[in-house]
Amino acid sequence: MDKSLKNLEPAMVWEIFEEICNIPHPSKKEEKIVAYVKDFGEKLGLETRVDHVGNVVIRKPATPGYEDRKTITLQSHLDMVPQKNNDTDHDFEKDPIRPFIDGNWVTAEGTTLGADNGMGVAASMAVLKDNSLEHGPIECFFTVDEETGMTGAFALKEDFLEGDILLNLDSEDEGELYIGCAGGIDTNVWFRYKEIDVVGATEGYKLTVKGLKGGHSGLDIHLGRGNANKILNRFLWSAHREYQLQIHSIDGGSLRNAIPREAEAQIVIPKEHEEKFEKMVDELTLHIKNELKNMEPDLNLICEKIKIPETVIDPQVTTNLLNSIYACPNGVIRMTDDMPGVVETSTNMAIVKSENGTVEVCTLQRSAVDSSKDDLANMHRAVFEMAGAEVEHSGSYPGWKPNMSSPILDTMQKVYENKYGKKPEIKVIHAGLECGIIGAAYPNLDMISFGPTIRNPHSPDEKVDIKTVALFWDFLLETLKNAPNK
Repeated sequence: MDKSLKNLEPAMVWEIFEEICNIPHPSKKEEKIVAYVKDFGEKLGLETRVDHVGNVVIRKPATPGYEDRKTITLQSHLDMVPQKNNDTDHDFEKDPIRPFIDGNWVTAEGTTLGADNGMGVAASMAVLKDNSLEHGPIECFFTVDEETGMTGAFALKEDFLEGDILLNLDSEDEGELYIGCAGGIDTNVWFRYKEIDVVGATEGYKLTVKGLKGGHSGLDIHLGRGNANKILNRFLWSAHREYQLQIHSIDGGSLRNAIPREAEAQIVIPKEHEEKFEKMVDELTLHIKNELKNMEPDLNLICEKIKIPETVIDPQVTTNLLNSIYACPNGVIRMTDDMPGVVETSTNMAIVKSENGTVEVCTLQRSAVDSSKDDLANMHRAVFEMAGAEVEHSGSYPGWKPNMSSPILDTMQKVYENKYGKKPEIKVIHAGLECGIIGAAYPNLDMISFGPTIRNPHSPDEKVDIKTVALFWDFLLETLKNAPNK
């Protein structure tokens, strides 16, 4: 394991990325990295502004001879998704990320790496620092809280940016140019329950689903990966109907935009059904493993006896909860008609958690078509309201409509083909990029999103392809050099 990134190229980008890893910056806790970026700009003697929510913009004048070029805004977000393996001791608000080189990749020890969007931030800062580059006027725009609600983008004021072109550095496949993205909306659900005493002869069990790949609930949703909450609910629903299972607690998933990798429940079974219940668990485990054998080879369900809990969730809420989660759609709902292989609409059963008399269920709907996004959210509302739950929609953000006539798209296609001898792929991403929100505030911005290759974002398996960072960097510099004239 090589823990030093100092010998990687481009050296300045990796050096700054390593510094970013040393600064805790989970979503909604970006104070330290905001201060770091602000100090970085001021030490370079560049115009630096921080707005009322923590967004930062740093402006760098054109190099001599490039003053007539359009102003380019390099945009990235400062926060990262804080996910770790259960056996990893890590406090995302205090501890540094521990990156290391693993073959052709850089990854982290037991946690998310933060290459999403730390690589974009590092590249922007390297552009600001490197005075040997040729470019027109540049502003680097760093937003906060992209991962948990795009707060920074939503709070953007109309006088904060000056650019004509926005290059979003938050895509995750080198050689691809993204010209549109999905919008999203959260559907949040609350079941209020009474805790009742356990009576009669019973046995206590803990059911744990683990070993799933998880991943980004937009970028990876088409892969058909298992959802720990839906899998666990399948066991609970069957045992509840057949063997009078009662739930003491349930805890699955932790982030609205991550496919849940693990889920567990503490339950009670009448002692008379103990043997049949254990047999049912074994049989259903075999069925689900067979269904997901190619995509989830490490899927495991652990059934272990525990001390009998003293209380359980009341029977009516238990029935309503398990029925509604079972009935609720999950995964890809529709593929787009215009671009084969591209997801148009999807949903993710992200979090199911019981605590202090409430079971909270969080789902995230995405669609490139705003009306379809809202329709799917209403479908969730209908399912859960029929089950007697409180339902609220929040965090709705628009999609970004593609523009095939974009001047910067034309420029970047030519630059890429001249540099690498092949055409870049033009795509629409099934994830929430800030471009849609920023474009609503600045409708005349010409926008493209691109980046190096990152795999398994939003999970502890996150990694960035080393060679693509160099390709991404070189492409970025050549794009800046060939920016269109005003």
